[in-house]
Amino acid sequence: MNIKAKIEDLRMKIEYHNNKYYNDDSPEIQDYEYDALVKELRKLELANPEFDVEDSPTHKVGGSNKRELRKVEHDVPVISLQDVFEKKEVYDFVYKVKKKSPDSTFVVEKKIDGLSVLLRYQAGKLIEGITRGDGIVGESVYENLLVIDDIPKQIPTNLPYLEVRGEVYMRDQVLEEINTHQRNLGKKEFQNTRNLAAGTMRQLDSKIVEERTLNMFVFNLEVSRGKNYSSHVESLKDLEKLGFSITPDYKVCKTADEVWEAIEEINRGRWELGYGIDGAVVKVNSFSLRTELGSTSKTPRWAIAFKYPPEEVETVVESIEIQVGRTGKLAPLAIVKPVRIGGSTVSKATLHNQDYISERDIRVGDTVKILKAGDIIPRIESVILNKRPEGTEEYLIPNLCPICGSEAKKDENSADVKCTNEMCSSRIINKVKYFVSKAAMNIDGFGGKKVEKLFELDYLKDIVDIYSLSKHKEELIENGAIGREKSVTKLLDEIEKSKDNSVVDLLTGLGIPNVGKESAKSLMKNFASLQELMKSDIERLVDIQDVGEITAKGIIKYFSDEINVKRIKILDEHNLNMKSSNIEGESVLLEGLTFVITGKLSAGRSEIKEMIEHNGGKVTGSISKNTSYLLAGEGGGSKRTKAESIGVEIISEESFMRMIGK
Repeated sequence: MNIKAKIEDLRMKIEYHNNKYYNDDSPEIQDYEYDALVKELRKLELANPEFDVEDSPTHKVGGSNKRELRKVEHDVPVISLQDVFEKKEVYDFVYKVKKKSPDSTFVVEKKIDGLSVLLRYQAGKLIEGITRGDGIVGESVYENLLVIDDIPKQIPTNLPYLEVRGEVYMRDQVLEEINTHQRNLGKKEFQNTRNLAAGTMRQLDSKIVEERTLNMFVFNLEVSRGKNYSSHVESLKDLEKLGFSITPDYKVCKTADEVWEAIEEINRGRWELGYGIDGAVVKVNSFSLRTELGSTSKTPRWAIAFKYPPEEVETVVESIEIQVGRTGKLAPLAIVKPVRIGGSTVSKATLHNQDYISERDIRVGDTVKILKAGDIIPRIESVILNKRPEGTEEYLIPNLCPICGSEAKKDENSADVKCTNEMCSSRIINKVKYFVSKAAMNIDGFGGKKVEKLFELDYLKDIVDIYSLSKHKEELIENGAIGREKSVTKLLDEIEKSKDNSVVDLLTGLGIPNVGKESAKSLMKNFASLQELMKSDIERLVDIQDVGEITAKGIIKYFSDEINVKRIKILDEHNLNMKSSNIEGESVLLEGLTFVITGKLSAGRSEIKEMIEHNGGKVTGSISKNTSYLLAGEGGGSKRTKAESIGVEIISEESFMRMIGK
């Protein structure tokens, strides 16, 4: 796989796992695996700046916003902390701060594993509660916060406005009680406290939240009108007096050695806390020094998050199962003797591919060491050879697909073994899941379980069948396969709306190897329609930016298959948009201009961004000397200040609309 394709593949994987973690509250990989993906992408982007793009996941914070909950803009951008993994990185951080301010002190806190929430108080009364969302706009969970005992609804203060940030979490004992109840009812158990706490907070029925006992620790003062604080510790002490449960057992440290000892002390007792943590946070204590140090567009320079290495335990491989994904990849999964690790019981471990299995010589019956960083599926790190029973055999991924029985071959561009049957049921199911996902057509409410149920009942056999579901509306309502009348009607409406999606979304959703959103954008800037792309030759394709030879060959191969040609024809008959707006109707009014967007806009940020790009302009995330305009709505904060300081012109939404003739 070439560099372009590798970068695009990493972006697609990270966006997918971002969505599973932040929006679905159901991560599929460990923290360490996710962090490794991000680090690899960041390294490749730094080494190959010509392939870096503004909407890369390395330039974003957190997740998107769910449509069911009311959106609320943050007073102050909620940015993530820089993750560090080694002792040297901690010492480097401390020394860098000390160089700026030799007398500075640091606060080391537990990094609670839950859902980050901001509380707003007006004249002492709780008036709003917001999730982090994408760092600029979050979701209101105010009604759900009212039933959490840890959160004071009224505080004894004369301050006109106060905003604090904390973590809503669930204790291990509560999860055990809930899972006992689930078992008694014969229902599926929840995997860990983080997912259940986050999922609970996004419930639309606060009675469910009340039933699942949640707690909250406050760890930061965000806004305080009417009183200035000199330090983090001073603010925490005051917040505790006001009735908040503050971050527990924090340590104030003067030296790098003291900071490291505090981090190690937290690690030594982390599994006895009774609640989940996923690291330790080191913060500069002085607020004035924080202001002086400032922030990048992504992280503050005055704090870091140290991530602990995952817990390691022994267990036994009882069997190896094969799952088949949308690309046909045969993904091996070890079924292990259930073991308690990282606050939850696990019985499966990912094996990745044949190379991974062979390098570690993993066999059925082996005693193995597995790692888990707090998420669902751990990985096998090594085999304990002196505990290997006699008679074990080397494991080889089969050369026949376990789902459809078709031939499975090693992929020429990777270590993967793939099913060769395009119509394999498992491949089709996963293709449809990807097609309807946020990464592609973004059909709201069409989750994986609904896809599986509709396949089980023969309503779906291919992507194209999505657009025939409306014919079965009454039947679907009657059998309740995907919900009651309201749910069915809403889903069918969302499917109908998706017909007007950009052809870029459609091309992405087809799942052509190495063709993600960015590649699809580049392709459709060069073709008037999907049908024109289908007729292209390899020479024209390789001349397009972001399309290498491997990607070009994959596109030619995809559109040479009669099954795929027929699929496009049927989608066209269903009136899906196949024309490129980049060719038809796109203007060059803003060509050569670079915009930064900030503040609250009536048209919405994503819509404004689309307007700029459709008129030939470019949108970036931070102000620089290369910025042509700052498009500012209500608020704007630091970006407005920086624009004024370096002479970047600030325009209103109305002025922008006039620029493009609206």
